[in-house]
Amino acid sequence: MRAGGRGGVRVYRVSMAVPELIRIVSRDSPMALAQVERVRAELTALYPQVRTAVVPVRTTGDKWLGDLSQVEGKGAFTKEVDAALLAGHADLAVHCVKDVPADRPLPAGTVFAAFLKRDDIRDALVHPGGLTLDALPAGTRVGTSAVRRVAQLAATHPHLECVPFRGNANRRLAKLAAGEADALLLAVSGLQRIGRADMISEVLSPETIMPPIGAGILALQCREDDADLIDAVSGLGDPDTHREATAERMFLHVLQGHCNSPIAGYARAERNGELSLRACVFTPDGKTRLNAHEWAGPLDPATLGTSVAVSLLRQGAREIIDGIPH
Repeated sequence: MRAGGRGGVRVYRVSMAVPELIRIVSRDSPMALAQVERVRAELTALYPQVRTAVVPVRTTGDKWLGDLSQVEGKGAFTKEVDAALLAGHADLAVHCVKDVPADRPLPAGTVFAAFLKRDDIRDALVHPGGLTLDALPAGTRVGTSAVRRVAQLAATHPHLECVPFRGNANRRLAKLAAGEADALLLAVSGLQRIGRADMISEVLSPETIMPPIGAGILALQCREDDADLIDAVSGLGDPDTHREATAERMFLHVLQGHCNSPIAGYARAERNGELSLRACVFTPDGKTRLNAHEWAGPLDPATLGTSVAVSLLRQGAREIIDGIPH
């Protein structure tokens, strides 16, 4: 048996028995369960004989609607899922890569087996009246708790007011309908996954609102010793997404940001095979923005991520990150 792969992904190249039943653990939000249905459909298409079962868990991040820095930051969305996988209550975990901490390794005994083909990385504006971002009048309350979005809006649209908005996408849409904000910023891919793309007033380009690291990527995580399952689900992986995720997560790992750090960026694999990574670090008020954009050339994805992080560190990213309370 020979294992290969980079960036935390282990791919077994030998033919093994496909498990008869795969138990899939995930957060229990409507969006997370919709993501599981995508995985189930892709598994069924690849292995019609395989049965799947869903193991939903409620994570700390879903229960706690306050500041994430008070409950382990982004790890609050993965801890219970990881625990179910490691305890043997499930065989496969489905994660949004943007929610998986990159400043520390995956839990010991687990590995990413595949990154699914990437969905839309862009953010969307949801406004009941259908206005665009530039048309929003002064004082408009925009619901978002993402420090990345807050910093960018502060820089480009300082006349708007960001109000804290946590909870799953359905809950945020309900809060908007109840008048707790005048508009929302949500991920395009998330709205598509829950069948609410009709709510989008404007799709914002990455140049307008740069996305979070790992945007639009679903990762499949297995126990490291479950070779048969790793071999089976690796067939769902997308090579370009694998390269993009590897570069982005290495970038974030080297930068060692925390949940209150306004960090954004995305890698892009072109049709000719070229890979690029564009990334930014902001101060929370958006007044300082550090930029880096590099092409891989002969570099592998992990080296590209490291190089972009080092470029931002040379510009003062460490001082900005360490100067933000968390």
